[in-house]
Amino acid sequence: MIDDFNDIPIRHDMQTVAFYNIENLFDLKDSKLTHDNDFLPESVKRWTPKRYKNKLRKLGYAISNIGKQDTGKHPAIVGLAEVENAKVLQDLIDSKHLEDCNYQYVHFDSLDERGIDVAMLYDTSVFKVSHTETFTVPLTDDNGTPDYTRDILLVGGILDGETMYFIVNHWSSRREGQKESEPKRLAASEKVSEIISALTQKDENVKIMVMGDFNDTPQNESLKRLVADHGLFNPFETLRSFTRGTVKHRRQWFTFDQVLISTNFFKSSKKEFEFFKANIFDADFLKTFKGHYKGAPYRTYAGKKYKGGYSDHFPVYTILKK
Repeated sequence: MIDDFNDIPIRHDMQTVAFYNIENLFDLKDSKLTHDNDFLPESVKRWTPKRYKNKLRKLGYAISNIGKQDTGKHPAIVGLAEVENAKVLQDLIDSKHLEDCNYQYVHFDSLDERGIDVAMLYDTSVFKVSHTETFTVPLTDDNGTPDYTRDILLVGGILDGETMYFIVNHWSSRREGQKESEPKRLAASEKVSEIISALTQKDENVKIMVMGDFNDTPQNESLKRLVADHGLFNPFETLRSFTRGTVKHRRQWFTFDQVLISTNFFKSSKKEFEFFKANIFDADFLKTFKGHYKGAPYRTYAGKKYKGGYSDHFPVYTILKK
């Protein structure tokens, strides 16, 4: 791999907050509680120790470089989607490219049927956790039985001396079709709205960042409502383009992965963090480099076929500056 990011001076006045859907980070053991049968050494996908280690190393390399071109260092905060359990998070932060990053994690098991959760990595040298909580999105199937999806994770703490809250999401997919599945994402949006309302009732000046794989674009109702109801700013609205996004489906780009921020990140004093920039981290090493899908995220699997890449999503990030 070509590392272009090592000669950048470290900016102590900047911190990166990132989000990354890391595409099915499963361990090698069969869990009786979840549908993880595809990700076992003897399964059709042949999820072997070698492939697992390769994915950890690659994800670690990608994560360690998010925002580095601007800050000269790894991200302070990384929201994650599609992690199976605490073990894979520990293995990830112990991997080659992350072992010196002082990362710890916040993770709770959810009732998601696929057994994948959201989580958050944080650099303990710059962020101190003060509050962790999860929220279930109340969904039901057509026959009224509960339909379990990923919980929403709330983490509060102090980043470089300043209190802020991070809400990590992975909303329901569009597998059944965009319109058919939209009510599920609107329900998740409503739950996030409740979380924000509860936080701002306690402190109207609280700084909040909402991140995730929303399976909706900034133009969809679920995200437009959050922006309108809570005066949030979504920097990914302006990154919309036909040639760029975080996922590619049927030759079309979508920006499903985003970071939204409360607007008090724009009116800070000299001592506080302000919004500096946001972007998709789509460095060349994260892209498929040839063939039919050239330029799309270099994924670990395409269906049951092993590709050996990073993820089917590009990470996104926001840089804060004092």
